[in-house]
Amino acid sequence: MYCVCKEHVELAIDTFVDEYEDAPDLVNLQETKFSAWDPPQHCEYCKEPVHFLVV
Repeated sequence: MYCVCKEHVELAIDTFVDEYEDAPDLVNLQETKFSAWDPPQHCEYCKEPVHFLVV
């Protein structure tokens, strides 16, 4: 699972595919809220705000 900004979504998808050998699902965190989980504030690759969950 990767929480990333718009700029790094392709990198997260490539990393996911390399690791799991399967296509990930993308969740737009600007449109979706989870009741039992809060996403991190910053991208895993930089300091930009998180926009997507790659899972």
